[in-house]
This record gives sequence, structure tokens and C-alpha cells, in this order.
Amino acid sequence: MPSTDRRRVPRWVVWTLVVVGLACLAWSGFAAFQLNRYQRAERARLTAARVETAPVEPASPAPSAPLPPGDSSTPASIGILEIPRLHFSQVVAEGDAETTLKIAIGHLPDTPLPWQMGNSALAGHRNALFEPLRDIKVGDDMRIATPRGDFAYRVRATMIVNPEDVWILTPTRDRTLTLVTCYPFTYVGHAPQRFVVSADEIPPRQTASRR
Repeated sequence: MPSTDRRRVPRWVVWTLVVVGLACLAWSGFAAFQLNRYQRAERARLTAARVETAPVEPASPAPSAPLPPGDSSTPASIGILEIPRLHFSQVVAEGDAETTLKIAIGHLPDTPLPWQMGNSALAGHRNALFEPLRDIKVGDDMRIATPRGDFAYRVRATMIVNPEDVWILTPTRDRTLTLVTCYPFTYVGHAPQRFVVSADEIPPRQTASRR
């Protein structure tokens, strides 16, 4: 005769799982709230600060300062990165600290700013703002809109590299853009590789012809 004694999960285990689940939901909601609040505020501030006719600065060994932050508790924003085909538009902030990458795309401090000549590099989390990069293609157009002008690029190549392959940040004489995120996109935990997008600046007339 089958036993009617069934093992039951202790009630405290059930309540612990419920509490942990609610805590995770609350944390995710708060993180999303912070991201959206920062993006809205900086997008409005950058739009108001834009000077479309400002001259582009020549290359200089001394980096130019980004737009001052709205307050001391938020990273300084420098522009908005747009990828039209992916319907992508996100604020770019100065720095690559985790606190910055939670609310914006980060500009790597040791690389030129977009309005300077050279290889400007941006980083972002693969499971957050840079998730759409999984669908980017060679030939896609990108733009960084800043208070110092708009800078257009076209994707030249995409590649998968190892974390130690810092040659992707090698300085260039022309204005170029490098996007970096972790790879694979669907990896659980710390991803072992990096997905890289390399793009070259394109003349304004070519940008207009692609619209």
C-alpha cells in the first residue's frame, strides 16, 4: 500500500523564497527607475545645451572636459549615441565605473572625446543598454549628438575578442568610434569575451544621403 507520508517544504523555506523574490523585484524596479530618471534628465539637459554651429576642436594631448554634471551625485554626460536602424538612443556619460554603467553608456576616460580626433571608446553592459548591439551590422550608421556638434560614423567591422585584447583601443589619426560590451550576450555570469564594434567617421553629406 503506497505511503501517504509526503515530504513537505518547510514553511520558513517558502517564506524565505518569497522574500528573496520580492527583494529582487524591488531592486530591479529601483535600478530601472534610476536609469530612466538619469536618461530623461540628461537627455533634456544635453538638448538644451547643444550648440550645433560650434567648431570642432583639433586633436590635442590634453582631453577636453565633458559637459558638467547636473549635480555632484551623477556622472557627467557628454552626448547621446544613436543607431537609427536599431531604433537605439541612449545617453553617454564620462567614465566606466559600475555606478555609471548602470544608468548610461560610459566613455572610457583614457580615450579621446567624440569631438577630438582619435579613437573614442564607449562601453556598456550587454544585458542592459548595449543589448541591441547583438543585431548591429557592418554598414550601419551611428551618430553622437553633443553640445559641441554632431559626429556621424559608419560601422566598419564587428569582432569578438578576449578581455586582454586592448589593441582595440589603439589610437587612430582619424576620428573613429569603438563600442565594447561583454560576450556572449546570453551568457549567465561574467562573460568571458568582448564584443567590439569599430566605426569610422563619415562626411555629413553621406549621412544625409542614407536617411
